[in-house]
Amino acid sequence: MDHSRFLDFEEFYPEEKHPSLFEQSHLSSSPSFSSISRLSPAYLAETQAKTRKDKYQKIIIFSSLLSLIIWGSFFLIRAISFFYQDYNSSSFLLNQNPNDYSNLKRQEILINEINYDLFSENKVPSLLFNENVINESDFQANSKNQLSLNLIRNGTFSPDFKSFQWISSNETGTYLTKENNSYVIKKINNDSYANILYNNTYFIHQNINYTIDDLIASPNFDFALIQSNRTKQWRHSSFSIYWLLDINSLEITPIYDDSSKISVINWSPDLVHLSFVLDNNLYIKNILSGQVTQLTFDGNHEIFYGKPDWVYEEEVFENDFAMWWSPNGDYLTFMKTNDTFVPQFPIPYFVQRDNQNYPDLVNIKYPKAGASNPIVSMMIYNLLDNKLTEISDFKHLNDPLITEVTWVGTKKFLLRVTNRSSDLLKSYVINADSNTSYLVRSEDASKDGGWFEITQDTIYVPADSSKGRPHDGYIDVIVHDGYDHLAYFSPPESLSPKKILTKGEWEVTNGVSAFDPDNNLVYFLATKRSSIERHLYSVDLNGQNFKSISNDNEHGWYSSSFSKDSKYLLLNYNGPKVPYQKLINLSSNKNNSTEKDFDSIIITNNNDLSKTLSKFDIPRISFNELNLGKDENNNDIIVNSLEIKPPNFDPSKKYPLLFYVYGGPISQLVQQRFSIGFSHLVSAQLNSIVVTVDGRGTGYKGRDFRSIVRNNLGYYEVVDQLSAAKIYTQKSYIDSERTAIWGWSYGGFMTLKTLEHDTEQLFKYGISVAPVTDWAFYDSIYTERYMHTPQDNSDGYFNASIGNFNITNFQTKKRFLVCHGTGDDNVHFQNFLKFVDNLNLNSIENNFDMMVFPDSDHSINHHNGNKIIFNKILWWLKMAFNGEFDGFNTYNYHNEQLLGNNDVYYNSMGYHSDDDEDYSISAL
Repeated sequence: MDHSRFLDFEEFYPEEKHPSLFEQSHLSSSPSFSSISRLSPAYLAETQAKTRKDKYQKIIIFSSLLSLIIWGSFFLIRAISFFYQDYNSSSFLLNQNPNDYSNLKRQEILINEINYDLFSENKVPSLLFNENVINESDFQANSKNQLSLNLIRNGTFSPDFKSFQWISSNETGTYLTKENNSYVIKKINNDSYANILYNNTYFIHQNINYTIDDLIASPNFDFALIQSNRTKQWRHSSFSIYWLLDINSLEITPIYDDSSKISVINWSPDLVHLSFVLDNNLYIKNILSGQVTQLTFDGNHEIFYGKPDWVYEEEVFENDFAMWWSPNGDYLTFMKTNDTFVPQFPIPYFVQRDNQNYPDLVNIKYPKAGASNPIVSMMIYNLLDNKLTEISDFKHLNDPLITEVTWVGTKKFLLRVTNRSSDLLKSYVINADSNTSYLVRSEDASKDGGWFEITQDTIYVPADSSKGRPHDGYIDVIVHDGYDHLAYFSPPESLSPKKILTKGEWEVTNGVSAFDPDNNLVYFLATKRSSIERHLYSVDLNGQNFKSISNDNEHGWYSSSFSKDSKYLLLNYNGPKVPYQKLINLSSNKNNSTEKDFDSIIITNNNDLSKTLSKFDIPRISFNELNLGKDENNNDIIVNSLEIKPPNFDPSKKYPLLFYVYGGPISQLVQQRFSIGFSHLVSAQLNSIVVTVDGRGTGYKGRDFRSIVRNNLGYYEVVDQLSAAKIYTQKSYIDSERTAIWGWSYGGFMTLKTLEHDTEQLFKYGISVAPVTDWAFYDSIYTERYMHTPQDNSDGYFNASIGNFNITNFQTKKRFLVCHGTGDDNVHFQNFLKFVDNLNLNSIENNFDMMVFPDSDHSINHHNGNKIIFNKILWWLKMAFNGEFDGFNTYNYHNEQLLGNNDVYYNSMGYHSDDDEDYSISAL
């Protein structure tokens, strides 16, 4: 993003300086005005002669013109000032990765990244910001600075995290990091060691400059892969030219050639081979001899080898590769995906090229709910005898989904397969040498009304008799007493766990973080302290010696990265206070205590961020557990929530209320982590209360809490939002006439569904971005996991569609806004059109606004779209909370004013007379 495009007036003339600027303009003009007033009477008194009349007239004309110019300049400066102030207060851009808030499945919309009202020991506020619209006297009375849009855009309030890659498995703790424009090798146990691997951001090949998009060193530090000319495809996939850098000679050569774009590439564990996909066919390259072997030949736009198609990339693997090397590099197993019978969905692109008279049409193989899924199978390539075989005897389910592949030995891998509705799970152990499969586990999640969430969390535990592990095994996540926990299976063919490693009314998140084979220690992140926190723990393979690595005596949200031998740890503290990064020697702790007792190095402390934040005003945030009442079984419904209050909150006053919602299955928005988000900006800018509630169906509070939404999306989630809204609208400091709800993706669906069910008029306004409006339009793997197929659950699909419950309830809202991108490959623009058509059919025409973003995908970022949509949302909320939309939602106003008065015009934001201020974004 070119930040220079968004220079604000306040950069040069801070708000507190505006009065003096105007005052100086007036004073500089005063001598001219006063001299004219003094000159003209004296001149008239002294001059009577006719010969001087012409000169007098000239002076009068000149003086009049001069005064007009000066006064005109004065008003021009005032107008410019107010223009830029209004522009600055209306134009906001989140400085976030667009891919971060585009996911329908999770809370990837980081618009409401949670920040906290916590302070460090030196009283430096650790979060949040304020860009409050205040008058001049308020500003001067405030002891802290107000944030500017430019400071947010340039990352002033974003924590710094270093990029990091572990290099080798030795005990020196060697890692690769990027410093400025250099790729540097460092060691944890040697602070002074720094070896510059490559000291530039580009390289030259055959007189052509190539920009380095990424550099990945091989684990033995002999070679590095260089990525250049990256072109994005879908959410996780891209095409790039890949190069091999010989670290000793610094010679750079193309992996295939210097023009072909590879879609995915992987090292073999023995570091002798590279496997890569080119034009949907799989290749292997011997990096020592340079020989390239093509394994498949019929890959095309419908058949994929070693990489997933659209739906498997989006809903299953959440990355762009579908190939897995055996631990010793003797075998490569990969998935074949056949999309021949998957229906196509056409997406037109209208503004991709200049002078584009006809749209470009891209056809995506997209299986909607109930449609034909891809046909998947597994292949194995034996590098010892150059033999390629297909595994065919694991297909014991009709229409199976391959959800996970994990090697559990040098010749065996675990293959997890579900039916298409994800409630029957079968686990197979495949022998790559004999091409045989064994069904080792079969589970039925439908018994408790739930489903199997797709994960890639299984980890291999190699045999080592000297360490008490006579057989190979693996650690998996299972449901134990209603919560996700770790279980150890050994040997791999075991039908039940050898040991359940964790227990309790809390959950392990993201499986195993690392396994230390020398000490039989398993590291993992969990919600043991709180469902809205993440701490790092360890336990041994006997389920004993449970301890916290991070300090779980304090609130925290941690993530981690381990060296290959699990002797060293990069611990990322992500909040709620100011984040930091710490490198830890896990072998140094003799007291079995927390992170403070390890030998460690702070590599990022964000002290500058702490100092910066101490200078700014901060909204107040509180975390709560709301009791929403009783469920059908007479149990209390307890949900996590957060509330953001504006600076200078006064409980005796009334404030607008905004609910920000996502609510999708297994998602979570209420998190104790640090970041700067849109919700906090709304609170400060619009002097409002912002609330987020994670209702039933969301994650990390146990299986029963999330499974209740099965076959009935959009019911219990909506009930909980309305129950929470009722609690808040009864609070003394909430203005119940200025209430709104908004969300993106699943949150967009939730917004519309909540407005539809809200017969008590708890919400007067709503904003829905890129919503699903009919689940029959969404992809099969995601939708059927929670809803089964439309053929098996027609009532559930009917009830979940927007408008089928009570479409006329939309007419009772003061106003609502719906936005969508026409190029959305995830939630198709078809959803938007279906909803608008439903409004038309029911004559709901005068209380909603629409905004369409040409060619934008689910993240809405094409051609300045991301900037504009947040401008629009913030401006629209300002209009709503200021009462500017009041009166538009009446047919009398529509009929009498729009049709009966030629002085009234209509624009996309409502009805205005010619005398009204133009509130359109273009006017700002």
